[in-house]
Amino acid sequence: MATYLADRVIVFDGIPSTKTFANRPQSLLAGMNRFLSLLEITFRRDPNNFRPRINKLNSIKDTEQKKSGNYFFLDD
Repeated sequence: MATYLADRVIVFDGIPSTKTFANRPQSLLAGMNRFLSLLEITFRRDPNNFRPRINKLNSIKDTEQKKSGNYFFLDD
């Protein structure tokens, strides 16, 4: 739901509860790509209902998206 409402995001990284840093606000696409790359997760849109889906780890789609640096897609 947040991806439908937000146009800019702030990504936090570091060690949770110990040493965390807030990055500057960035576009939704760039921020989600950064966030998902830290988690090593890729998303795609379901072709039937267009809902976001997490790709299976090391699947063909997961590997393709990681190689291209596109962890998240707004539109497919």
